[in-house]
Amino acid sequence: MSLKDRFNNAWNAFKTEEQRRDEAFTNGDYSALSLPGYRRQDRYRMRFGNERSLINSIYNRIANDVAAVTIQHVRVDSNDRYIETMDSGLNECLTLSANIDQTSRDFVIDLVLSMLDEGVVSAVPVDTSVDIVNNNSFDIHTIRTGRIISWMPHYVKTEVYNERTGTKEELTLPKDKIAIIENPFYSVMNEPNSTLKRLIYKWNLLDQIDGQAASSKLNLLFQLPYSLKSPTRLAQAEERRKALEDQLENSTYGIAYIDSTENVTQLNRPIENDLANQINDLTNQLYSQLGVGKEVFEGTANQEQMLIYNNKVIEPILSVIQLEFTRKFLTPTARTQGQKIQYHMDPFRLVPVGQLADIADKFTRNEIVSSNEFRATIGFKASDDPRADQLINKNIPTDQIHPELANQNGTMDDDSIGQDEEPTNIDLESLEKELDNIEIDESNSSEVEKLLDEISSMLEE
Repeated sequence: MSLKDRFNNAWNAFKTEEQRRDEAFTNGDYSALSLPGYRRQDRYRMRFGNERSLINSIYNRIANDVAAVTIQHVRVDSNDRYIETMDSGLNECLTLSANIDQTSRDFVIDLVLSMLDEGVVSAVPVDTSVDIVNNNSFDIHTIRTGRIISWMPHYVKTEVYNERTGTKEELTLPKDKIAIIENPFYSVMNEPNSTLKRLIYKWNLLDQIDGQAASSKLNLLFQLPYSLKSPTRLAQAEERRKALEDQLENSTYGIAYIDSTENVTQLNRPIENDLANQINDLTNQLYSQLGVGKEVFEGTANQEQMLIYNNKVIEPILSVIQLEFTRKFLTPTARTQGQKIQYHMDPFRLVPVGQLADIADKFTRNEIVSSNEFRATIGFKASDDPRADQLINKNIPTDQIHPELANQNGTMDDDSIGQDEEPTNIDLESLEKELDNIEIDESNSSEVEKLLDEISSMLEE
């Protein structure tokens, strides 16, 4: 590289802000022209109230469990069996990078959190191969979560983060070109008088009471030694109250004095209410309506409880996402060719290590999976042994269950016996005994000749 090229291609991290903005404007990168911020504008913020209660932890747990499941763009056969993973932009969005700010897992978490909080959410293709409004077939390069603002017969207005300007903007897009994901538990979580909404309201009330109890107010009553019926006495009482406040505020240790004729009554005692009991009842009612136990969200659930949780909560959400993505992002021609969006839940994720050996033996012995397939499931490197990729039962000799594989395991076929192998004495003796027991006559002369030929051939060998 010449000295001129080195100067032309040189880049320094400490370029001035003016140079960066000028280059960005010249190259059409308008995101560099937006003002910097201290918060990520693309990150979803829960509505006021939800983040202050237990609901945030429930939403976050469900969203992370859904994002832990593999979602892919695949091809299947006529029996809906997996054939291959498609090499497409949509598959890269679902498995690697959804956009410049989010990985595929971050995108799914954002999608599910927004869906649970809003009740319905949109997945908007931002960068595509062609215009999605005027074309039915397109490949998706980046995708983002959008908040639906208003509904129309064939269009929806959705708010989506624009990475070029760094702000959220409203877009009006056709319903059949964006995925609209509705919460399968909408009646339990998002209806105005649903169990979850009532639980959020009770939690916010309890937070307000706790905030009042922890405030700096003393909540005291002073009994003055005179009646307060006249305006003059009221003015004297107000002056006395301000004097006590001044004493307490300006005192180093918060100490004040009163007259011997004045009495003090403290009101900041805890007020008895049944909010805590109501919250417990509503929480248990929410768990029962979702079909899960509180042990799941506390992290103490056993394998059976986690299985129920996966089937009752995670699977419905995954099915909604799978069906909507397949319906909106794959054309009828692609679906006819066997393309679909498919999710795969790891069946061994919740299995204790002590049971994996027994499961591996049963799966390989019954020729359900090969050894390398199971090694990949538990994170081991594939074996170089050719038999590790074959569906065989290694507890039974190969030539008994798969004669066509006998030569691969060193077992010789009947036709591969060498001519140099010496005949055993047992074979010769049996033939000689059989010859001695035969009475030779015209009827069996051909049989005797056959035995003699066999004996002579064996002796020659």
